[in-house]
Amino acid sequence: MAKAYVFLANGFEDIEALAPVDILRRSGVEVVTVSISEGREVESAHAVTVLADVVFNQAGDFSDADILMLPGGMPGAANLDMHEGVRTALLKQNERHGLIGAICAAPFVLGKLGLLRGKRATCYPGFETYLEGAEYTAEMVTCCDNFITGRGPGAAMPYGYAILRQLGLGDAADKLQEGMIYNQLWTM
Repeated sequence: MAKAYVFLANGFEDIEALAPVDILRRSGVEVVTVSISEGREVESAHAVTVLADVVFNQAGDFSDADILMLPGGMPGAANLDMHEGVRTALLKQNERHGLIGAICAAPFVLGKLGLLRGKRATCYPGFETYLEGAEYTAEMVTCCDNFITGRGPGAAMPYGYAILRQLGLGDAADKLQEGMIYNQLWTM
């Protein structure tokens, strides 16, 4: 079974964190939500309190991660960027060529670490200046090598499905899109 860690910082964008968590869990992926705060309670950008599965210092070294995920939102993405442990985990995940997902403002964390140099990536409009050395696509979701980036809140579901595909769960993504009535969005 694939394993995902989702880093939650105060100020995270609700849908960008929880829609992908929902999609992955529905498909059998083991998802661990990780608070980077002192406690398990994390408050979203819209004042929704979420109880994370673990706090960062209890999560281990993340070496068993198939993917590390960063939701966007502000100041959530900035809080992720300031967390030394998150930055270290991302660098180690990239060294292993493990998957890394970031959506909305969060790709700037990857850009500041230099992880997107020579890669195609997307992010929330206005944050592309932080994608140092990346080719900004402005796509809803961009997959390049071991990176999956999403543009913003409206991309939360396609971003989740893209992660499933990158984890080798394309059939599960197809079935889930149908079961969640996602495919009918385009017939409206």
